[in-house]
Amino acid sequence: MATDYPSPADALPLTGERTVPGIAQENYWFRRHEVAYLDLAHYCADAVVLEAGCGEGYGADLLAERARLVVGLDYDELTAAHVAKVYPSVRTLRGNLAALPLRTASVDVVANLQVIEHLWDQEGFLAECRRVLRPGGRLLITTPNRITFSPGRDTPLNPFHTRELSGAEMDELLRGAGFEVEFLGGVHHGPRLRELDAAFGGSIIDAQIEVAVAGLPWSDELMAAVTSVEASDFEIRRGDDSSFPVDASLDLVGVARA
Repeated sequence: MATDYPSPADALPLTGERTVPGIAQENYWFRRHEVAYLDLAHYCADAVVLEAGCGEGYGADLLAERARLVVGLDYDELTAAHVAKVYPSVRTLRGNLAALPLRTASVDVVANLQVIEHLWDQEGFLAECRRVLRPGGRLLITTPNRITFSPGRDTPLNPFHTRELSGAEMDELLRGAGFEVEFLGGVHHGPRLRELDAAFGGSIIDAQIEVAVAGLPWSDELMAAVTSVEASDFEIRRGDDSSFPVDASLDLVGVARA
């Protein structure tokens, strides 16, 4: 898979709504998202793929290594222009996820990674995914696990999120939209990240949040740890793995067939 990402000079601004490559302080979150693209890319082999909500475009570019065609769709004008400029392997469209600008039964795979939590009408979006998928086509979906991402809250911590899901809620949502759920699991810290958790008082995530919220400078130790993180430091496990239950995952990962 390609791992050559844009230089900081070509990067989109970091708004908090999306993650982008090439920013040292963002590297943990970027790699946590990247691992899902790398793990799910084999579903895109020789396929026509729509990435619904492609964001910065690095993920669509990764999928394009395997796919016959990748269409990257995003509503934001600046984002769509960036993807078209920086990732020539991706065919870029600007449009609304509430009404996908594609013909019925025109794609083999819809990828929707770290996006559905931003949508107000999640059921309507999934109905659109089913419409544009060919019979037997797949939806690849990831989203933050509500149980660990916004623990004990009725509303999301992230101001850009409208509705976060637990594993059971995502399973119900997909089945309610008429999909057959083939895989439901989650992203977990692998051994090296668990060591870093221990080194930073139990959670390298909390260590980063504490610095960001307080507006403090990053320590050399925290910066070195965060910039060292690779996608391979995360693991994606099936939800029925008792050692890595889906409710304890960081992000949910689902594969569903139309």
